[in-house]
Amino acid sequence: MWTQEIQCRGNESQIHLCPTSPSLENNCSHEHSIGLLCSDIINVRLVGGHSRCAGTVEILHRGQWGTVCDVGWDLADAAVVCRELDCGEPVDALSDVHFGLESELFWMKNAMCTGSESTLKKCGFLKPTETDVCLDKRAKVICSEVRLVGGSRCSGRLEILDNLSWVSVCAAAFDQQDAEVVCRELDCGAPVQVLGEDAFGKGDAQMWTKEIQCRGNESQIHLCPISPSHKNTCSYENDVALVCADIMRVRLVGGHSRCAGRVEVLHRGQWGTVCDYFWDMTEAAVVCRELDCGEPVDALGGAHFGQGSGSIWTNRKYCSGSESTLKNCGTVNWGLYNYDHTKDAGVICSDKKNVRLVDGHSRCAGRVEVHHRGQWGTVCHYGWDMADAAVVCRELDCGEPVDALGDAHFGPGSGPIWMGGTFCAGSESTLKNCGAVGWSIHACTHNYDAGVICSGYTEAKLMNGSDSCSGRVELRFINEWGTVCDACWDMRAASVLCRQLNCGIAVSVVGSDWFGEGSREIWADVFDCDGNETKLSECSISSWSRAECSHRQDVGVICSNSSLAVHDGLVRLSGERQCEGEVEVSIHQVWRRVLLDSWSLTESSVVCRQLGCGSVLNFSSSSSSSPEHSHECVTGFQCSGSEAHLGNCSSPQTLNCSSTQQLSITCLGHGSIRLVGSGGDCAGRLEVFHSGSWGTVCDDSWDIKDAHVVCRQLQCGVALSNQQVPAWFGPGSGPMWLDEVECEGNETSLWSCSTPSWGKHDCQHKEDVGVVCSGKK
Repeated sequence: MWTQEIQCRGNESQIHLCPTSPSLENNCSHEHSIGLLCSDIINVRLVGGHSRCAGTVEILHRGQWGTVCDVGWDLADAAVVCRELDCGEPVDALSDVHFGLESELFWMKNAMCTGSESTLKKCGFLKPTETDVCLDKRAKVICSEVRLVGGSRCSGRLEILDNLSWVSVCAAAFDQQDAEVVCRELDCGAPVQVLGEDAFGKGDAQMWTKEIQCRGNESQIHLCPISPSHKNTCSYENDVALVCADIMRVRLVGGHSRCAGRVEVLHRGQWGTVCDYFWDMTEAAVVCRELDCGEPVDALGGAHFGQGSGSIWTNRKYCSGSESTLKNCGTVNWGLYNYDHTKDAGVICSDKKNVRLVDGHSRCAGRVEVHHRGQWGTVCHYGWDMADAAVVCRELDCGEPVDALGDAHFGPGSGPIWMGGTFCAGSESTLKNCGAVGWSIHACTHNYDAGVICSGYTEAKLMNGSDSCSGRVELRFINEWGTVCDACWDMRAASVLCRQLNCGIAVSVVGSDWFGEGSREIWADVFDCDGNETKLSECSISSWSRAECSHRQDVGVICSNSSLAVHDGLVRLSGERQCEGEVEVSIHQVWRRVLLDSWSLTESSVVCRQLGCGSVLNFSSSSSSSPEHSHECVTGFQCSGSEAHLGNCSSPQTLNCSSTQQLSITCLGHGSIRLVGSGGDCAGRLEVFHSGSWGTVCDDSWDIKDAHVVCRQLQCGVALSNQQVPAWFGPGSGPMWLDEVECEGNETSLWSCSTPSWGKHDCQHKEDVGVVCSGKK
């Protein structure tokens, strides 16, 4: 027990500076120990702004308020002030005379905050001298006074600072224009979605009772007009939640990828560069982390990636290496005018991938998994669509999206479910740049994990031809080139490839005897193109277990812009549909009509095969007499039926077109089968067209492999069910054209499968086969 009497006057700075008497006259015991409650005064304040969360920075030191010199003042310092005042995130750290002057004392300059300190006084700093040039400029701060809780930096339940308390906002008092202001204030770009209904959990803050009426162009939500109260009664179930775009605040420009280049920072709505003064691997590490680009490989200066333009925002960055963004690092100043762009800083990062596809047939198909906080987790399929899939495929260099899947199509994952409610525009460079409901989704299970199938095919070329518009088809799948099996290819795919290569239209699909055999991989994916796509990666691509292909089956294509487009033996059909019309053959670089004389089904089968149109349906005479072909006809083809193209058959005879009996042919192309009786195009009783009429198929020997071929030919996805119940979709009528169909499952059309002769069967219509496919691609 202290036995002396303290006799302070009240103005001493410390208790030990107070006078004391030798001893107390009263007898004391521990029951008389004194307790004390102090006011816990604030040691920092913002003055001269529109609220207590914006203004000139003042510090209470030795009982007096003084200001902070703006030298070295940056967002890391501002973040500490905003945290100390419980004012949200820093919006800006200003260094000019902006709010007016309140004090002549300067307590601090060159604040060296990391951004994580609890108070400004805990940051390193220097004491200004009387001759400091900074004494006419004070440091200023604008804090957000708004925050998003329960999600990420740019998504969550909305809370607004009302005097000294954070309050929730009722959805009825908030609209899209208000959302634009909030996202802008938080430096998060544009709003992606305004949510309610407990999207980020229920808040426990007091409910905001005023209606916000922003015009949408304000810089802060507290600058918007408000009405005294809104008429709607709100509860915590009506808390408004917001998903903003979370725009990049740093980027790398001029390098070979998004993870290498000149460093540019977004500040006050404008992109500017960083001076290389004091630039090293510590700063580079922060940039690489912020961009999800792995580890730093090199920190470069001297405008290694070319000179930028516009503002040079900062020099002398002081990063510890642990900051989440470059703007959180210390800096001497923002906005420099005595440097030029010859000193622009650059970075090369390792370009680590933060997304992967798991349990698919290749690295370009599978369950979507995202790397976050050092751990791989899945994505909930809520809101998952082709725009999101496009971003994943681009990020993985896997071509175009083929399908965006949900319901754990590739099996349920494990670990955290990192993302859900993704809102990609489709143009983002990484999935993490897309808006999302939030990180760590608890309202979803792994039974709803999202999946993606990418085309994998990123480039195409024609090899070993006379020019770039003819040759053996070679495609680059991910990083490897390979040829294409002719069983997976038809005239529609060829037409798309020619269009993609700016080579006109497809003239012919040919075999390896034209352009030789390849030596690399053989791609066995089936390209189910409509024919009007602009590139192969836009076609539906199916991967099936199929008969083994060899390089003897490498497919080739001749496009109309090739010099080979008038090669002897090339065939085209002049009808409106791809696989029917009057037959024209190129002979001696002239297109000639074919006369019906001496023509048979054998030659017809060769033409249909050459055109990628399956088997022959019928051929007949045509009375057409176009002036263009009136004197140029050909006759006398003799084929064995096994030839890859008509040029391999015996040489024909050319003559004048004295006969009007010219040849017209119809092949069993895309439109020669159909599914009827279900009300849709992708399920029903199977019917085939032959000899001018539609007929059915008997279910003898019919299995799921046969159904797969039908779905592929109709571009209806995959077979979901093999309906072996007799006449599941009702009995048909007319002829029963096919029986005992036996497909391997890899064929591109039903006409490539083994089957007895047309019309040969021992069935009744109660045995008509039905097929159910997954749906149109």
